[in-house]
Amino acid sequence: MFLLLQPEATLDSSSSSSSSSSTSSTSSISNDSSSSSSTSSESSSSPSSSSDSSSSSSVEEAGYGYTSGGFNTSVANVDTIDKFSFSTEQNATDVGNLTVARSTLAGQSSSTYGYSSGGDASGASNVIDKFSFSSDGNAADVGDLSVTRYQVCGQQSTNHGYTSGGWTGSLSNVTDKFTFSSDNNATDVGDLTVSRRISSGQSSANHGYISGGDVILGNSSNVIDKFTFSSDNNATDVGDLTANRQGSVGMQSSTYGYVAGGYESARVDYIEKFAFASDENSADVGDLLSAYSNGAGQSSDDYGYHSGGTTNAATTGINVIQKFTFASDNNSTDIADLSVARYQCAGHQS
Repeated sequence: MFLLLQPEATLDSSSSSSSSSSTSSTSSISNDSSSSSSTSSESSSSPSSSSDSSSSSSVEEAGYGYTSGGFNTSVANVDTIDKFSFSTEQNATDVGNLTVARSTLAGQSSSTYGYSSGGDASGASNVIDKFSFSSDGNAADVGDLSVTRYQVCGQQSTNHGYTSGGWTGSLSNVTDKFTFSSDNNATDVGDLTVSRRISSGQSSANHGYISGGDVILGNSSNVIDKFTFSSDNNATDVGDLTANRQGSVGMQSSTYGYVAGGYESARVDYIEKFAFASDENSADVGDLLSAYSNGAGQSSDDYGYHSGGTTNAATTGINVIQKFTFASDNNSTDIADLSVARYQCAGHQS
């Protein structure tokens, strides 16, 4: 079942295809009708610092994770949409194709569809693709971003998808929004605190987050930005990662945002988390299997998933799917493989 959060009543610059690399992320569904973010925190009670009290790993999970697009040095840009089950640890299957093969794209998820926006299709793309969660099939082109760009990251509320930052020929600070209820072009609804690319995205019930990224062509940022879903406004700087980095993967539980892997002066294996209930810095709470950058992120009710990416030993792309629990702070485990090894891909979940 799709992870539904209630509103406040509840580049790696060393890896590239035709350009520097990127990450995408996506996320739990959130609600646009939530109260304004004039306060600095979510109204949900703050969970314990060491665990996510909303998670229960004893209950079998429903739903699926999806990985779309990406880059593999053997086949160049990838159009594959992979699907893997949250309830069983099995390899992903190829269930469809994007309208055009591309990498460094952003992923968003509604309750019924996955969206892949922007990206590098041997040139910057403005395409918003969508594919159904109810049946396996190819994606359809349903709209355009306000600015053609790649190396973007994604967020979502209940009713809208968001695409943030990226590269247009220069660094972008644009946050685009597009509706899930009809197929339309995106509109520019706000700015990040600083133009950046190759960031990771997270979504709470009421806010979108952008963490890290490349801010001065090879120089990474540690900034965590936040913007509200209830109104169209610029983002604010609400915290810092433990270190500057780009090419990380974003996930989220109902109460925390997670940032996994990435690239500083070299690839890193950190899993960090930051609370949605208060604006504060992130903390290192675990490790990936090894140092990874530029993968895709998925989130179930109880686990964060990291799929694909690159390592120091496999810069052409990997096929590993790993997961870590939200219930306690722990390292990830290897649970399955993608159908195609790749990096610079997008993540979604039903």
